Amino acid sequence: MKKVILKCKLANRDNFEDKLNEIDLDFSAMYWQHDRVYVPRGYKRSMNLPRLVMRTEMKAVDEPPKYSLILKRHIEDSGIDIVETTPVEDYANTVNIILQLGFKPAAEVSRRRQELMMGPGTKIYLDEIDGRPGESYAKIESDLTTTDSILEAKEDLKKTFSTLGEETIVENAYFEL
Repeated sequence: MKKVILKCKLANRDNFEDKLNEIDLDFSAMYWQHDRVYVPRGYKRSMNLPRLVMRTEMKAVDEPPKYSLILKRHIEDSGIDIVETTPVEDYANTVNIILQLGFKPAAEVSRRRQELMMGPGTKIYLDEIDGRPGESYAKIESDLTTTDSILEAKEDLKKTFSTLGEETIVENAYFEL
């Protein structure tokens, strides 16, 4: 699936949430995610190479965690991200396959996340990254159709952040911060 993804470091998380609450939009309950990021040997952000992410997600303490393998590829010159997600039953076996394919561990990122549906194909995530105390991030993901303009979609996301009083756009993935 092709997406436009824009991330912003929040100046004030409470103000951001309040502005969304004023227009009757509420975030989901908080849940925990842990990503192990794998990159091909020789990986550089500007080379448009794929990353593989093994994600562990726990939405409730009385339920088992869910595992998924996520393929992410950021296409620099077009500004889009290609994201494919596959549920995983055997975490350890999948990691062994990733390593045998020549990918190497690059980083681990844990976060507490909330989400909110803005409309069809558009979600806002509110993230607190472990190891970055006092920092909160908002991320908007918008699915693209074959007729959507990438530049217009990205500008719309920037306008959304601006309308909500946020201007500090972050280009790097969490593992690169």
